[in-house]
Amino acid sequence: MGIEGKVVAITGASSGIGRATAKLLAERGAFVVLGARREEALAAIVNEFTAAGGKAVYKATDVRQRSDLEALVAFAIEHCGRLDVLVNNAGIGPLSRFDALRVEDWDAMIDVNLRGTLYGIAAALPVFQRQQSGHVINIVSTAGIKIVPTMGVYAATKNAVRTISETLRQEAGPTLRVTEISPGMISTDFASSITDPAVKSAIEERISNVAIPPASIARGIAYAIEQPADVDVGSIVIRPTAQD
Repeated sequence: MGIEGKVVAITGASSGIGRATAKLLAERGAFVVLGARREEALAAIVNEFTAAGGKAVYKATDVRQRSDLEALVAFAIEHCGRLDVLVNNAGIGPLSRFDALRVEDWDAMIDVNLRGTLYGIAAALPVFQRQQSGHVINIVSTAGIKIVPTMGVYAATKNAVRTISETLRQEAGPTLRVTEISPGMISTDFASSITDPAVKSAIEERISNVAIPPASIARGIAYAIEQPADVDVGSIVIRPTAQD
């Protein structure tokens, strides 16, 4: 029970929800293993955390590459001898209408949001089975709960991960916990991946008006982790009170 001493690997950890989660868990005594593509940002975060007394390491990780996820998990094992939690957080959302035909953006969301999560599960699952303990946390989205224009492919990838999470939970047996967390509007750089100017402007305005900080999601992740081993928090939805 609790967070102190647990080894937690987090993808997409260089900013936003991933960074906020790593910070909170490190403050509560976890050993955090950070993965993201921006190595310079990861190095700065690790230096900040360790200077404050936390335990953190990083490894450059592109979730589109299965070998990178395998390397991240192996890196955690190398440093700590085990892995307790994998947070599949990396995600992108280049939103657009279907008739804009931004097929490359569709492919990118499938590669990062869906394949990246599957690659993380594939890397961690053998370790969790060997340990007879472990926790997979997948970051989904309220976009998959309330379907709206421009979010068709994004919501589809997130709902695919929702389905994967529930199936994995049922298959996992009594020693593996599985949690999916659906954030609403969060104050992150989410809009930076949007290539459609009109949609990007609308999302940035929406974030500015109603978004809550990434730390709100970090607290939800911490709550799921800190439960006793026989308690599986299956699903959490966290959104601004002002969100429709």
